[in-house]
Amino acid sequence: MNVALEIQLVAVVVAVACALVGTFLVLRRTALMADAISHSILLGIVLAFFVVRDLSSPLLVLGAALMGVATVALVELLERTGRVREDAAIGLVFPLLFSVAVILVTRFAANVHLDTDAVLLGELALAPFRRLEVGGVDLGPRSLWVMGVILLVVLAFLGALYKELKITSFDPALALALGISPGLVHYLLMGVVSVTAVGAFDAVGAVLVVALMIAPPAAAWILSDRLPVVLALSALLGAVAAVAGFQVAWALNASIAGCMAAMTGLVFLLVLLFAPDRGVVAGGRRRARQRLEFAGLMLTIHLLNHEGDPSEEAECRVDHLEEHLRWSPDFARSVIRRARRSEWVVEEEDRLRLTQGGREAAREAMLL
Repeated sequence: MNVALEIQLVAVVVAVACALVGTFLVLRRTALMADAISHSILLGIVLAFFVVRDLSSPLLVLGAALMGVATVALVELLERTGRVREDAAIGLVFPLLFSVAVILVTRFAANVHLDTDAVLLGELALAPFRRLEVGGVDLGPRSLWVMGVILLVVLAFLGALYKELKITSFDPALALALGISPGLVHYLLMGVVSVTAVGAFDAVGAVLVVALMIAPPAAAWILSDRLPVVLALSALLGAVAAVAGFQVAWALNASIAGCMAAMTGLVFLLVLLFAPDRGVVAGGRRRARQRLEFAGLMLTIHLLNHEGDPSEEAECRVDHLEEHLRWSPDFARSVIRRARRSEWVVEEEDRLRLTQGGREAAREAMLL
């Protein structure tokens, strides 16, 4: 298989796995927990290595998962004291655990390849060169198989506990009333997040893992508020960012993980700006439209108040609107055009006249 294709396959599988679990982190407003777990699991890896003395042992993943859960427990324990908020508790816990892991590595495992390159930074370009062979048969990149298994675990977890995850995320009180433990579901989710994070580290690094867990789900929640749609969009946006980031890195001869992380930010920015209903541009257009609509109603009320009185004919002049309503000439013309399209007014030479629809709209507005 082509090396470039293998790299992109690994990246896409990592992106989909991270985006799926990240959707619930963003939903539960615990996105910073991904950053905390991504750093603190190093301590779990180090402690597990001291026990098994084997970097390829699956117990390292188990140790990382347990340390991820322990991180969540410590954060919640600090928060429950009432002395610190959740964000401060996260900022206290994960630097402590991460620094302890670094101290242990530098003091007791300096001659072992258990450093930032292997655990935190990763390098996708090397993924195709670490092969999985069974009976002398080359089955492809080891990272692809590892993350493929983790993706299946994530899908199985979401499928088995979808109802519980949904209820505990939206309404923990209702979950308790139905006999579902929000705390248990929360810790199970964090355990899966930890396994996903440590499984992805060796291939893509910490920065990209955090980016893929947060940016695609955050963008997906802007596009929709239906959980199944958000899960699908998160996976799709993560995969698109991964492939696009690889293409940019290939063209620029730059860091693959760095370009992919940058693309997740770019994807989020594009969605934030141009989402059809909730984007910044759509919101600006909606506010401008509402402003013109409100100004049009103000115009009809103004004309209705001065209608039928020959002594106040000047109040109906187009050029008088700038003085009386303090509108700029361009804005006044925009309001008049909109009022004419709504069939509220007609323009006769330089004066405005209300239609029957305009009178009704003015009266309804005054009754609100």
